[in-house]
Amino acid sequence: MSEPCRPPGKSGNNVKRVRRAVNGVLLLDKPAGITSNAALQMARRLYNAAKGGHTGTLDPLATGLLPLCFGEATKFAGEMLDADKSYDATIRFGIITDTADAEGQVLETRPVRITIEQIEAVLPRFTGEIMQVPPMHSALKRDGKPLYEYARQGIVLERVARRITIHAIHLLGFEDDRLAISVDCSKGTYIRTLAQDIGEALGCGAHLAALRRTRIGTQQLLQGITLVELETMPPEARDARLLPPDALLVALPRADLDAASATRLCHGQPVRWNGDAGERRWRAYAEGGFLGLCELTQDGWMTPQRLIAE
Repeated sequence: MSEPCRPPGKSGNNVKRVRRAVNGVLLLDKPAGITSNAALQMARRLYNAAKGGHTGTLDPLATGLLPLCFGEATKFAGEMLDADKSYDATIRFGIITDTADAEGQVLETRPVRITIEQIEAVLPRFTGEIMQVPPMHSALKRDGKPLYEYARQGIVLERVARRITIHAIHLLGFEDDRLAISVDCSKGTYIRTLAQDIGEALGCGAHLAALRRTRIGTQQLLQGITLVELETMPPEARDARLLPPDALLVALPRADLDAASATRLCHGQPVRWNGDAGERRWRAYAEGGFLGLCELTQDGWMTPQRLIAE
């Protein structure tokens, strides 16, 4: 998954650091207080990796699972953007902020006089397919500019509600003005908007006080590692934490090709495949080695989409 570590060069202004060709996926447990890109750059420096990217942002407030891709694995980072996700969230009632989370300015405070029974009665309203209005403090773009840039100027734009799916909400605890829940949801779900909407449904208002992502697709936070843990590891142990580039594709069906078909595919040519035509996207292998992501046409031709470099 990565080349052996080269000996570090001597320090000096005229010495350029040589980056390694690292290929793999790191399941990072992101800390609070930093952006996803900052977390990526910290991990990239630890690996001395030539190329890296992440698979969907977490706000600075949020912690938890942030898969990072290095080298050839970056070709498949987009696979996680459409995946279902799971979160543990803490909602604080009685305080409404302009960002719907704890980092925003307080707009209003209200008394909190709610019971666990009222909460249990309200939560089912937010499960299944629902319409959700994206927050102004988001990276969604209008006329080429993120909404949060308008929000920082005090401009509030009309936003179209989007259809999302919340598969389940589990109540984890309720004490005083704080509610702990776990949420399983589709892509495009804003948990801080969910927190705000739950508060409005209960009449007391609310904002998101804390958020921790625990799952993306098939990847679980239980397999994650922190930046602090990575920093204390020797290079060999650090490399051993990397998953192979196809780790983000394990939910897709697998096609094992013969040598002749693999050669054609790697030259950008379609090959015949007798797999289930109902499955459009496949991960292709030859002699156990991962080749890349392919699409299967209705008439049985497998065409290369994103292949790893030889």
